Amino acid sequence: MKLSQAFKMAWKSILSNKTRTLLTMLGIIIGVSCVILLVSVGQGATSAVTAQVQGLGSNLLSVSISGRGVQTSVSFEQAQSFQDIEGVNAVAPTVSGNVQAKNGNKNVNVSVEGITADYEEVRSTKVQSGRFILPIDVDYSQKVALIGTETATDLFGTSNPVGAYMMLNGMRFKIVGLLEEKSTSNNTIKIPLTSAQRLLRSKGIRTIYMQAQTGDLTSIVKARTEQKLSQIFRSTDDSYTVTDQKEMLKTVSSITDTLSIALGGIAGISLIVGGIGIMNIMLVSVTERTREIGIRKSVGAKKRDILLQFLIESIVISGISGMIGILVGLGGGVLVSQITSLTVQASLNIILISFGFSVFIGVFFGIFPANKAANLKPVDALRYD
Repeated sequence: MKLSQAFKMAWKSILSNKTRTLLTMLGIIIGVSCVILLVSVGQGATSAVTAQVQGLGSNLLSVSISGRGVQTSVSFEQAQSFQDIEGVNAVAPTVSGNVQAKNGNKNVNVSVEGITADYEEVRSTKVQSGRFILPIDVDYSQKVALIGTETATDLFGTSNPVGAYMMLNGMRFKIVGLLEEKSTSNNTIKIPLTSAQRLLRSKGIRTIYMQAQTGDLTSIVKARTEQKLSQIFRSTDDSYTVTDQKEMLKTVSSITDTLSIALGGIAGISLIVGGIGIMNIMLVSVTERTREIGIRKSVGAKKRDILLQFLIESIVISGISGMIGILVGLGGGVLVSQITSLTVQASLNIILISFGFSVFIGVFFGIFPANKAANLKPVDALRYD
């Protein structure tokens, strides 16, 4: 039997049972669309986070201090002394916490971060209006603040908050700058580090951002920073962690890749369930068409002809289901990106793998029914009632 003839017969059989075939296809359609959608969301999240990390530059280092015993942080002067390390371009120590921000009858709980003027360069943070924190603000503990776009909307609505005043835990601060819209700073307030120490009642510093002069010097600066920290904390390596951008990217990539695999695996279960549905419906089809198989065998059809006919029918069902699933998955991705803030990034490899797996499901779960049909004896088949 020619291959084209087998496809025609398979298509004719599918059209003769439209409702049953459609219900059988749903499992594969849902499985493929879910795999594409969930993995695309995972890859989009990976790309978005990676872009944010890379946007900070390849020469950024982050120092996190946990301390040991009574010494759990460093002083502002000690943090600033990291500027003297050879190869360091700028240092930006920070302190952070949560405060109650209030304007009139509007109030929100928001994170506040105490920063220095160098934070602007080290963390690539800009203002869209107003000005940034100045060295004089830190030196004299000025009650000035930078406000994120989301927090500004919550407290001031659509009006420009620059020049306005707000209360932070009962202390009056003047807003001198509106931060650029950025996912890491939309819902935050930044104030001079010395002012934050008073507001949060925390003198110690546990986070320091450092910028090496060039990306090539990052590893050298990291080693020198660890050496200095070792002297401060008397060789207790577990009191601090120094991380560079490459390590950050590896960590982010590892987490998001694991997430994508987990999401894809969960969605892939639907494909297996869909394959079982195909096998079930093909077994029913073999039973219903036993007499047809007997007649075909009695007029000369070979075992491989019957096997090919039912196998191709199974492949056609799974193949069409895979193509519909791809369209549904891509459409769902577009919809998700439009109605949410999630980044969706469809991958050609995932699309091809999903379609290939759906076809494989058709072959794998179609072999048993096809083999059962091919092994029927003509006499027994013709006797079937």
